[in-house]
Amino acid sequence: MRDGVTFVVWAQEHRQRIEGVLERVLPAAHAPAARLAAAMRYSTLGGGKRVRPLLVYAASAISDADPARADARAAAVELIHAYSLIHDDLPCMDDDALRRGKPTCHVAFDVATALLAGDALQSLAFAVLGQDAATSGDDACRLLADAAGYAGMAGGQQLDLDATGAALDADSLAQLHSMKTGALIRAAVQLGARCGRALAPAEARALDRYAAAAGLAFQVVDDVLDVEGSNASLGKTAGKDAAQGKATFVTLLGLEHAKARVRTLRAEARAALEPFGRAADRLAELADWIVLRTS
Repeated sequence: MRDGVTFVVWAQEHRQRIEGVLERVLPAAHAPAARLAAAMRYSTLGGGKRVRPLLVYAASAISDADPARADARAAAVELIHAYSLIHDDLPCMDDDALRRGKPTCHVAFDVATALLAGDALQSLAFAVLGQDAATSGDDACRLLADAAGYAGMAGGQQLDLDATGAALDADSLAQLHSMKTGALIRAAVQLGARCGRALAPAEARALDRYAAAAGLAFQVVDDVLDVEGSNASLGKTAGKDAAQGKATFVTLLGLEHAKARVRTLRAEARAALEPFGRAADRLAELADWIVLRTS
């Protein structure tokens, strides 16, 4: 609890906040190219854990920032995430039919529209962030571009495709996910923390350690839930990784050792936040939520 507000209440308030921001920046349902606008809104609004925007808002407390300064950055990160999910579900990638408890974008619309929706969401993310960066003067666009591109999410997705049916060790799998999943989580933390005062280099490094541990924990928990969860609880197809012959932390380490890895990563994330004191309470609570979630 911070300032008399529980984490559950804080998270719900900020999920509602980012929903409103996304509603404002997305094209209206009656806009030209209405089918594309509808696909973008369908894939972005009204669902998801909003982990990445929550990380932006939580990290903004590190630099004593006004939460309003974090809105554009939180929206940009979530738009990138939404685009990545659309493309990840396409027949040429994971070929999934269920996302957030409803048909995936290419199933609800069609493959061509889904491809365009992902492209348009990515462009919109940088338009939203660019307006913010123009007034703040920092390198926010470069930071997000690196996280989404070759050295981050896109490169990680290629490694994931290459690894299907191949033998990987735990270190190689961690590297894959540090790009595919972790890069955007690290960007979310840095973007939020840079909303206010300038960070000292040691502070930026500590936040990177936190984000790296929390991001990998998120993926290991996903692997555990892929085994223990159901389509209904996860909102997506359970057991898909095993069916596609993909290495996971559960297949490499075993279920109990994977859970032990999560506990270690949680401790690493919390330890990285110690220099920030109470300002990092929400980040610490998010690390706890990531490892304790059931969906």
